[in-house]
Amino acid sequence: MKHVLASLCLLGPFLHALSQCTVPASEFQLDGDYLLGGVFDIHQSVTMYHDRPEAIDCSSFHIICYQKFQLMRFSVEEINNSTNLLPNVSLGYDIFDHCSDTHSFPGIFKLLSVDGMIQPWGKAHRNVSKVMAVVGPFTSTQVLTVAPLFMMDLIPMVSYGATYSALDKKETFPSFLRTVHSNKNIIEVVVNIVQHFKWRWVAFLYSDNAFGEDGRDLFTKRIKDTEICLAYTGILNNNTDYPLMFKQIEAQRIHIIVGFVPKITAETLIISAIKLNVTNKVWIAGDNWSLNKRLRKEKGIQNIGTVLGVSQPVVTIPGFSDFIYSSKNQTHCKNAEQNAFCNQVCNYCSSLSAEEILTVDPSYNFPVYSAVYAIAHALHNTLRCGVDECNGNITVHPYMVLAELKKSNFTLLNQRIKFYENGDPEFGSYYIVFWNHSGDAEKIGSYRFHPSVHFYINNTNIQWYTEGEVPTSLCSPECDVGFAKEEDGIHKCCFNCQICSNGTYINITEDSYKCINCKETEWSAPGSTSCNLRVVEYVPFTDSGAIMIMVGAWVLVGLTLAMSALFAINYNTPVVRSAGGPMCFLIFSCLSLCSLSVFFYFGKPTTSSCILRFLPFLLFYTVCLACFVVRSFQIVCVFKMAAKFPKLHSWWMKYHGQWLVITVAFVTQALLLLFGYAFAPPKPYNDTLEYPDKIILGCDINLVTSSGPVILLLSLCSLCFIFSYMGKDLPKNYNEAKAITFCLLLLILTWVIFATEYLLYHGKYIQTLNALAVLSSLYSFLLWYFFPKCYIIIFQPHRNTNEYFQGLIQNYTKTISQ
Repeated sequence: MKHVLASLCLLGPFLHALSQCTVPASEFQLDGDYLLGGVFDIHQSVTMYHDRPEAIDCSSFHIICYQKFQLMRFSVEEINNSTNLLPNVSLGYDIFDHCSDTHSFPGIFKLLSVDGMIQPWGKAHRNVSKVMAVVGPFTSTQVLTVAPLFMMDLIPMVSYGATYSALDKKETFPSFLRTVHSNKNIIEVVVNIVQHFKWRWVAFLYSDNAFGEDGRDLFTKRIKDTEICLAYTGILNNNTDYPLMFKQIEAQRIHIIVGFVPKITAETLIISAIKLNVTNKVWIAGDNWSLNKRLRKEKGIQNIGTVLGVSQPVVTIPGFSDFIYSSKNQTHCKNAEQNAFCNQVCNYCSSLSAEEILTVDPSYNFPVYSAVYAIAHALHNTLRCGVDECNGNITVHPYMVLAELKKSNFTLLNQRIKFYENGDPEFGSYYIVFWNHSGDAEKIGSYRFHPSVHFYINNTNIQWYTEGEVPTSLCSPECDVGFAKEEDGIHKCCFNCQICSNGTYINITEDSYKCINCKETEWSAPGSTSCNLRVVEYVPFTDSGAIMIMVGAWVLVGLTLAMSALFAINYNTPVVRSAGGPMCFLIFSCLSLCSLSVFFYFGKPTTSSCILRFLPFLLFYTVCLACFVVRSFQIVCVFKMAAKFPKLHSWWMKYHGQWLVITVAFVTQALLLLFGYAFAPPKPYNDTLEYPDKIILGCDINLVTSSGPVILLLSLCSLCFIFSYMGKDLPKNYNEAKAITFCLLLLILTWVIFATEYLLYHGKYIQTLNALAVLSSLYSFLLWYFFPKCYIIIFQPHRNTNEYFQGLIQNYTKTISQ
């Protein structure tokens, strides 16, 4: 009895000690029918050089990752307590602290092992591992390190934080899924923010890892066809020279800085900016640090400018707080073996209070929660679970769970959980936050992906460092309306402004760097943003000037008919014979035919009208000039050359040399016109060069093909002038040469005046002036050569006798002989 009492006395204190101190089971392991692997970087190893293998010193504790670690434990416990999901099936877990990318493979191998052994790939597995899927890791670099080990056996990996865009390539990562959006989506939100505020001159700072480099590449590619310019890129690591970096950013007058970095790097960046007194900047935070409470409360944070951020929506997980409080209320022994809780050499983290765990950034809680539930639902479907139980006869392999994971379609906390074929989530959104003066991350907008893209920002809630106005970030100020940008350097955002000249316009929505030419039927003034239709101008038949000229042409025809009749009645009189005799009727006919050209200078030009406004005049006026050439030659020959060159005079009279010359001139001109018009006939031409707001309709003449007929006319005119001038001293009343000379002078003066006007004036009335020059050319011979003859015939018949003319010739002969 005494021994019993002694034993009870000794047992009492021991039982009291047990009541005060309990040794809990490992938080990293939980037995179950099926196991989930977990990879969380609760600690980070201290980077240092080792000359021999040593245990990893995971001394840097991440409370945010520890919170996610606890959330996985909570999720598994909640599923095990559920009667609807996996009934009568228990989930377990084996979680590892992935504190080093290069030294954490023992834990990964343990997840892959079967009964503690790694089986060679390619051989049939006699035993099946209970690990059906892996939750994690968090970062892209960690996933890239360990993913190939899981991909071989198609063990599903559901990451809650890896955003590297290339992870969606199924040929490389066939069993990888994630419950967060890729960098491509994050960059899309960032670019939308930059475009929303019309910022153009941006710096992009990124971390020295796969995550950061992927973000840089995606950002560069995304802004390629926008007005955003990447003015500066900076890679951040342990060797970054922050003073030099900020000095370069300031030198380029960059006011917008995108920080695509993890939380630790962001803290170093922002604290360096505060210490270096970097001010007047807009910081755009990635989702890794946009809700960082430490930085929002940092002293001097308001001096660096305005901080905007892209964040995961904070989803409250029901029951998680109670789980943390319940877990942390347990009393742990101080001498409990550390490695029982974290499978590295580390500082045990159970000393944290529940409040400390619950107050850290909860951004990635729902991604962890949804990852665990997605695996549980996939296992539920693989086991063909019903209301009360699951089919225990099914041997489950990881690839079977993967197949069901890809087909996920269930509701979790009012969100529909589904995945695209590439493993990216078909759910979720992003919040846009602003760090206000109270130190809170205030929601000011959102970017929703599903079922359709929706983006908005409430500008009124943002307190800019500029005190009201949205800050600007431009390499060059925007050009005024009507000015195009001319690039100055390698960046399209750096430019000079050049006004668009007349005939061009600028459309900034289409291309702000190019002045666009207006169509031929349009015009624009310098600095225009659009074109106006040109006014089409030509001289119509109803124009008063056209009517007067056409009436003048009809009068000329009437006069030629009247003079022809008068000359026919007085055909044998000396005046008619001295005027040319039968040649006069040819001249009258040609003058009438030349007048046809006048009528085709008016109205809208056509190919036929362009031909007919030149052809009659050039052809028949050639005959007129040829007639006057031979007439003036005959006058000189009769009075001066007959005595000196009797044979020439005899040959001329015998073979009717005058008609031969006229015929040759006519045929030559006809051939020249025929060949010229056959190769390049005159055609309608729209003159759009002389007047910016008008189109002058005219006829286009080929100078090469038209030069022959014109040269022939000039040659005849020159010969006529030479011969007529030689006979200017003939008898006064019989001096046809003087009349011809005067007519030629009027003809030359008319076309000199017209040529001058043609050089100085290019409006539609140049056609009227051309018609007037043609009509004047016809009247010059009609009025100044033939009209005086008509006057003598009608009003001075005494001067139209043979005796009168014989007397003049005798007096002239006596004068010459003396």
